[in-house]
Amino acid sequence: MNEPDRALCAATAHLLRAAGAMAACGLALGLIAVAVLALTGRSLSLLSCMGFGAVAVIGVLERYLAQRVRLEAGLFEGLAGGGIASLGALDGALERLGLRFAANAPRQLDDRVVLARQLMQRHATAVACQAAMFLLALLTQDLR
Repeated sequence: MNEPDRALCAATAHLLRAAGAMAACGLALGLIAVAVLALTGRSLSLLSCMGFGAVAVIGVLERYLAQRVRLEAGLFEGLAGGGIASLGALDGALERLGLRFAANAPRQLDDRVVLARQLMQRHATAVACQAAMFLLALLTQDLR
């Protein structure tokens, strides 16, 4: 890998690491929703319970996406720092771990950066959905 590619990998890794704040928000929303349901579920309206339940269910997807973003950030850091020598070596390691199929065509670095950004955007969408459902649940908790 040349110097501009390593710089792109480092910038992508930093961008993905910055999404960690979003992951913390998603985790907090999910945990608060579960706590509210566990502690006050019987006194809430049905709509509010469904809202907090949706936040918890979306939280499972959010946690998966957050872990994927973290993995991608680590892989890009490895490419940037030289811990992973090449894209071919990365593909080989992912195949041995069972995270990539051998039949898949090799991807270029630009394609990987685009896919990592799309993954980060999907994660942000999951957190936004959690926040919207949490707000809906809060606004409807007094309805009977």
